[in-house]
Formats: sequence, structure tokens, C-alpha cells
Amino acid sequence: MIIVTNIAYPPESAQDMAKRFLEAPQFPEYLTRKGPYINSTLNDGITTLSVYELDKSKLGEGYEFIGNYLAIFFGVPGFKYEIKPFLDVEEALKMIGMG
Repeated sequence: MIIVTNIAYPPESAQDMAKRFLEAPQFPEYLTRKGPYINSTLNDGITTLSVYELDKSKLGEGYEFIGNYLAIFFGVPGFKYEIKPFLDVEEALKMIGMG
């Protein structure tokens, strides 16, 4: 399964975000991160997307770690985020009794 995070902040906060990113803790071995991938738009400012792969049995731990990780950015002006878990097809089929 994966957990996806989306982060947004205004360009004026880029240096503060970068400083906190460079000081952030290392990820545990059970989380494989792809990204962050950075984009900038006129409406949303700077946005980042990260995808974290993990075993379903580690979902609670992974969600907690990512939440704590993102908390290091609290206080940065304009910082917003969302965390979304996604199931793979087999897991989703099991949830509806078809797997």
C-alpha cells in the first residue's frame, strides 16, 4: 500500500521550508519514499508530492511517523498539507468482498 502527501506553501516560505526539510529526521526502513517532487503554480504556490510505500501491517506506524514528520513544518507561513493512504487493487477488492 502507499501513503501520499501533498504539501503547499507560498514562495515566500521556500527558504524556511528548505531549512526544516534539511533538518528533518531520517525515515524508518519500513517506509520507502519516492520524492518529494516539486511543482509551482500561480494559484497554489509551491506544491510537493511524496509517495511512501509500506506494508499494510505498518500502516499505523507509517501514518504516525509521517504526521510527526510533517509537524516539523508547522509555523511556516502558509504551510498546508494532506495525508492520504491508498490501497492496491487486491486490498481494495478484499474490502468489498471480492478478493
